[in-house]
Amino acid sequence: MKFASLLFTCLLTSSTALAQHEIIQSFQRNLIDNEITASNVAMVFKDGEVVYHHIENSLDPNGQPIYHNTIFPIFSMSKPITIVAMMTLYEDGLIDFDQKVSTYLPEFENLQCKGEEGTYECANDLTLFHLMTHRSGYGYYERPFSNWVKYDNLDKFVSDMANRPVEFEPGSQYLYGINMAILGKVVEEVTNQTFYEYLKETLFDPLQMDETKFYLTRRDRERFQPLFINNGSLKGFTNDLDELTYDMNNKAHFGGEGLVSTMDDYKNFCEMLLNGGVFEGNQIISQESIDLMTKAHTTDLMTTAHPTMDNDPFDFGFSLFVLRDSAMDGTNSSEGIYGWSGYHNTHFWIDPQENLFGLFMTRAREYSWGIQKEFRRAVYSSLDAESKGL
Repeated sequence: MKFASLLFTCLLTSSTALAQHEIIQSFQRNLIDNEITASNVAMVFKDGEVVYHHIENSLDPNGQPIYHNTIFPIFSMSKPITIVAMMTLYEDGLIDFDQKVSTYLPEFENLQCKGEEGTYECANDLTLFHLMTHRSGYGYYERPFSNWVKYDNLDKFVSDMANRPVEFEPGSQYLYGINMAILGKVVEEVTNQTFYEYLKETLFDPLQMDETKFYLTRRDRERFQPLFINNGSLKGFTNDLDELTYDMNNKAHFGGEGLVSTMDDYKNFCEMLLNGGVFEGNQIISQESIDLMTKAHTTDLMTTAHPTMDNDPFDFGFSLFVLRDSAMDGTNSSEGIYGWSGYHNTHFWIDPQENLFGLFMTRAREYSWGIQKEFRRAVYSSLDAESKGL
């Protein structure tokens, strides 16, 4: 039975029989029972408080349990953090999204485009807006990120990318890719700090995200969740597929992929977004910035990225999905929710309408969008059960 229908069947049969929290717990257990993940942890925050937080640990004796302070590689859930950092520069008047990237990084001045007859100098200037929206023409060139370990700073990485032709004229299409890593270097040029220094000062310290960083110490490694892999040919746990070094001396701070974090840390980031950019009285960004981040800059996100898909209910903002059509999505999620996910199956979404967010962490491959979708289905089924007094 396919993953989505399997979970949907479980939730249909349980939503009337189980208490509201048990619906979400059943979703978590089902992931383990069907070997989609090993241990996992889920959280729901609503109306100013955590209303659900549960760790479901695998019974496999070879798997490391998740604890409250477990550290996870969040991969592409780094991207919204980089976007918020850019919004702080934008609000301070230090950048303009319509400015050419070469204003900050001169190596992009004569960017080359791919054409039918070879490469040529791009007619369109590459702008910050193109990077923010993944409309630059830069994709991902190594999957997984194994070749990225050769970089120990952003200077060399950016130089190499500037010498690589983009897939199309900047601004003309959507292509998910390395854009946030380039934006990290823009931050360094504008602030005269390393990207991590700026994130720590501007976001991580005021948001009390002390465990969110680009590196792991030896003691951190003891809390770093091992990878559960189940791809049809391999199944088991490993500590050998980090795909990034997480070395303390490495300054290749990849803003699209490179951060590690914990549930408590990322909870604070989500809480700030849900609360209009404010966390415990500190204004990190404005609601106007969040509105710009969640504006539909690319429509039909999924079918644009995967042309064989039909019935796409999502648009794409500043490196965030935005739900345009709740009925088409089929999970009872509110229209206008936004969020993103990470390569090893970390997931979150923000729901301004219901004043809630959902956050899920595990470490498992292969990546599944179905986990994000079925987590939302479980949460909104739980809310529906609560409203009916079940």
